[in-house]
Amino acid sequence: MKTSETFQALYDTIAKLRSPEGCKWDREQTPSTLRGALVEETYECLEAIDNNDTAHIAEELGDIFLLATMLGYMFEQESKFSVADVLTGINEKLIRRHPHVFGDVKVKDTSEILDNWAAIKVQEGRKPKDSILDEVSSGIPPMDRSYALQKKAAKAGFDWQDVNGVIEKIAEELEEVREEHAINGVPGGNRNQLEEELGDLLFSVINLCRFLKIDPSVALNRTNSKFIERFKHVEKKMKETGQEMKQENLDIMESFWNEAKISLESPHVF
Repeated sequence: MKTSETFQALYDTIAKLRSPEGCKWDREQTPSTLRGALVEETYECLEAIDNNDTAHIAEELGDIFLLATMLGYMFEQESKFSVADVLTGINEKLIRRHPHVFGDVKVKDTSEILDNWAAIKVQEGRKPKDSILDEVSSGIPPMDRSYALQKKAAKAGFDWQDVNGVIEKIAEELEEVREEHAINGVPGGNRNQLEEELGDLLFSVINLCRFLKIDPSVALNRTNSKFIERFKHVEKKMKETGQEMKQENLDIMESFWNEAKISLESPHVF
């Protein structure tokens, strides 16, 4: 089937599900009830991409297409706009904002392409932001937002001269966390101040990732996966030896943790 035919088939299926003869659950959904699903499916797709799992990527993209089409169809049912309006709008915007592809504009590099994109948005009537940082949505997760804010600032020339400055900043922020913890890291201490210092430290680490051209989300996901694998090994070994997972057995758990570290480096140890 052609792409247009497969999309029409998806549209028809969604229309059937939302019809009186369709599915009660699907009919009860609203844009608000699908917000969480849209976020969840997006992250599942990102996980599949990180794992380079082609079949899983295709499946998760299908779920995203489903949600995007169903959301559009909900507004179509209310005569607000149609799914066709959405598709026409994004297609026209892509053509309009790529004059170097669909027109006669010449560009030297990707920086000029992005500058043209921003200028065209203003020409289309999009009100310029008071600050370039306002272009970063407040709705994205905090770590990704920090990364995006730093990239925007760096593009305007507000950046470290070299990596040593970033590393020194991390050391400085870590020392401030130590000092703050000594004062407020006790019951009744000023948790807001400690929270602020920890936020500064995290922001600085994310800045180092950006400076080294490492996506912090990807780096953290790798560490999460590594932690999960090692912890599962600890659980397995503790169960096999009849040991309980508790603080009093920390030395035993750490020995199995170190075992898992060796296993990760040399997969054929076990």
